[in-house]
Amino acid sequence: MSELKITNLAASVEGKDILKDVSLTVKGGEIHALMGPNGTGKSTLGYVLVGHPNYTIKKGSIKLDGVELVGKLPEERARAGLFLAFQNPVPVQGVRLSAFLRTAYNQLHPDEKIPIKEFYDSMKAHMKKIGIDESFMSRSINEGFSGGERKRFEILQMVMLRPKIIVLDEIDSGLDVDALRIVAEEIREYHSQDTGFLIITHYQRILKNIQPEFVHVLMDGRVVKEGGNDLSLKIEDEGYDWIRSEA
Repeated sequence: MSELKITNLAASVEGKDILKDVSLTVKGGEIHALMGPNGTGKSTLGYVLVGHPNYTIKKGSIKLDGVELVGKLPEERARAGLFLAFQNPVPVQGVRLSAFLRTAYNQLHPDEKIPIKEFYDSMKAHMKKIGIDESFMSRSINEGFSGGERKRFEILQMVMLRPKIIVLDEIDSGLDVDALRIVAEEIREYHSQDTGFLIITHYQRILKNIQPEFVHVLMDGRVVKEGGNDLSLKIEDEGYDWIRSEA
């Protein structure tokens, strides 16, 4: 069973402290939600976990299956089994979607020799399930994609690359109701005892389709409230002011 263990994590960007003391653990088979108002550090946590170079870790530990990730390059963290679906995926001109996924898979799973046809057949099947036309295989990554199409491609990466711990940063933004349902179904299908999820979101919208076992509320760079799915439902009804007053 995989385990991501974050301990007393503090981080800054451009000299500004964003994360001040964050501790949480995500194990295989678990679905966690990280909630909180705008500007509280939720997306920063995702970037710090995967090793974005603009963010500086000031203290703390990030361990995946007992291996310390602090100080490791983003590609080393990916090979360890960590995956981040970005809130605002960027276009990459000149890099075909199919070639990117094939190359990434070979880098992450060097001991697995899946024939190209088998790999691409699997990709086409998943593309059909999440509503991406096969023609996108020959297009540059995210170039000319709508916001919803970019988010669907993030989910395609998730299922094709088979990471151990998956961080979804506001995967619900830019998705209509039908697309959200499709994405939720793919997440539920991929979820297993070998895979853990940390879903970063402002609202309970996606959590209605994927009920988390654990909910963490981040404010001012710290986890100030924790609970089960009932906590996300209360936030949907009452907002965050009552948590601010408690904190």
